[in-house]
Amino acid sequence: MARVIQVGLVGFGLSGRYFHSPFLSVNPRFHLKKIASSRPEAVRQFDPSIDWVATADELFADESIDLVFICSPNETHVDYARKALEHGKNVVVEKPFALSEREAVELLELAQRKGLLATAYQNRRWDSDFLTIKRLLAESALGTLIDYECRYDRYSPVPPDSQSWKEQPGAGRGNLYNLGPHLLDQALQLFGKPDTVQATVRIIRPNSHVPDYFDIKLGYADKIVRLESSLMTYHNQLRYSLHGSEGSFIKGGLDAQEERLRVNQLPDQANWGAEPEDRWGTLYRNGQANVIESDPGNYTPFYDNLYEAIVNGAEPAVTPADIQQLARVIDLAQESSQTQRTLAFSS
Repeated sequence: MARVIQVGLVGFGLSGRYFHSPFLSVNPRFHLKKIASSRPEAVRQFDPSIDWVATADELFADESIDLVFICSPNETHVDYARKALEHGKNVVVEKPFALSEREAVELLELAQRKGLLATAYQNRRWDSDFLTIKRLLAESALGTLIDYECRYDRYSPVPPDSQSWKEQPGAGRGNLYNLGPHLLDQALQLFGKPDTVQATVRIIRPNSHVPDYFDIKLGYADKIVRLESSLMTYHNQLRYSLHGSEGSFIKGGLDAQEERLRVNQLPDQANWGAEPEDRWGTLYRNGQANVIESDPGNYTPFYDNLYEAIVNGAEPAVTPADIQQLARVIDLAQESSQTQRTLAFSS
């Protein structure tokens, strides 16, 4: 009989409740056994068979748990992941994996010493738009890529008297750490490590206490790569603009999985991740404009790979090298914004 991995979650907010729990609950190779959260009623409402505990330490003390997902506020990720590893647990850490390259390397080295897996959750590799772009680039549909721009904007004014931890100042807070890892991971997956990093990170919303805007330019010898995100963009349709020697591809709208998860749909449904036609992108080439049907998005491969990595020693989809490279770019983006300089990627 195939091994079933026993899973615990630390945190049951958006990430734990709406991203991980649905995929874990429909995958027979995982058993979501225990959740540490300040919201016991939300855990019971999702599935009363899941054990609830009040603290992460209680969860780590459960010797039956093989794998822990860290879905708590950003500044707690490293501490909780370290404790989980020290208790012999494999860990998946929500973005950001760590608040610096140094912390990321320390966690990865601890996992290696313990013979355990430590990886980062990078679900946006399996978004419909990104899968479609990967396919078009593999087919050389644009010729040689010259210019790549990706935006991830929202309209999120600061609520009056907001108590959300995401709106409180502190280490690891702000849009660069929350949406930045998505855009950066996708670009690094497509193009590899950059030569240079140039960035602006700033506050633009009225009454905001955290950086809510960034633009990052990754320097490559043969192409332009720009990543931008603002929480003050009312019309936030545009996502991707790619221009090559033989054509352009323009794409708007977000992958449909998150909105389906938020209304309690489970990812074992037929046509899961199919994108509505009004979000399909347009390929401009040879004097024609053709709407390109998006590949269906599906985060399931992340969990399938996770199982294979833990049980059968497969390489994790999100490797230690991926994690360290992304952490270095965020460090450099912060430094570049502060010094107003373009910085070399290599140390």
